[in-house]
Amino acid sequence: MLVPVLGLATATPVLAADWTWSLPGHVPEPRVPADNPMSAVKVELGRRLFYDTRLSGNGTIACASCHIQGKAFTDGRALSPGSTGGLTHRNAQPLANSAWNATYTWANPALVSLERQMEVPLFGDDPVEMGVTDANRAAILERLRADPVYPPLFRQSFSDEAEPLAMATVIKAIAAFQRGIVSVDSRYDRYLQGKASLSEAETRGMALFFGERAECHHCHGSFNFNDQVVHARSREVETPFHNTGLYNLDGTGAYPFPNRGLFEFTAKPEDMGAFRAPSLRNVAVTGPYMHDGSIATLAAVIDAYSDGGRAVRSGAQKGDGRLNPHKSSLISRIGLTPQEKRDLLAFLGTLTDETLLTDPRWSNPWKE
Repeated sequence: MLVPVLGLATATPVLAADWTWSLPGHVPEPRVPADNPMSAVKVELGRRLFYDTRLSGNGTIACASCHIQGKAFTDGRALSPGSTGGLTHRNAQPLANSAWNATYTWANPALVSLERQMEVPLFGDDPVEMGVTDANRAAILERLRADPVYPPLFRQSFSDEAEPLAMATVIKAIAAFQRGIVSVDSRYDRYLQGKASLSEAETRGMALFFGERAECHHCHGSFNFNDQVVHARSREVETPFHNTGLYNLDGTGAYPFPNRGLFEFTAKPEDMGAFRAPSLRNVAVTGPYMHDGSIATLAAVIDAYSDGGRAVRSGAQKGDGRLNPHKSSLISRIGLTPQEKRDLLAFLGTLTDETLLTDPRWSNPWKE
């Protein structure tokens, strides 16, 4: 039975129906935590919280400040300002299809759920992002309780909770919304379904991408164009991290602190500079690139991989990443021709999901 949400004077009515995934045949259903099942009303609640600046300690930014729909839920910056003006250490990642990620953030093997990941921007203090603290948490929750939109949404989303509106349920609702941001309607997806065609250049680029010359598919070969994927039928899940030869500060493989990748957790020399391979879906609109946003264009990214790494010629980060001793064996000089680079760029453009960038299901509800 479909139950309408009541008492929302300023909100569009939402049906508290069981959630249904609408996915093409080549995309498996994601794994959903048993303690945070999906529902339409919970996703709507999460959408409102995602766009609400009142959730930050000083009321200045929302989750959406660093994850803009028109940029495939990135923000177009190398690094993002938090609520107190400090910059994040790393580039804001796209959120679409994050339901299928095996780990979260750029290089934290311990973050394996969206719920746990949400704690980082909310409570983190190095740097401060949303700026939620023990000192202001109660005031933030009171801001939400004072809005007539929120109490009924929380009650319907978390009817089994003694206190439906709490920081724990805020986190669960936002995680549900993020889990529901799905990008599977690119021209490449439609090509796989026989509903669209690719140009000659795009077809050549696809052959390069999935072939053994460019070898992109070794790290970006799943349906989600990454290599850390978990879904409802997964048993064993691999979580590889890769050093792509971006830096080599001292000739011994060092990366700039505090962006040393998996090394920050393991302190193992071989983990220096190892980061998670991000999904390439919508990659044409998610620049700048790499974990620190240090490569401005997608064409320059292709150049770096073609060269087998990046040589920084001057400055504090000077060094030849191509010679990094910890660089992945998958990263070697390919020597792509100018035409091959153009073809590869053309294929990557087919991964843009225009529906994602404009669909009202993921837009700012406070502007409606």
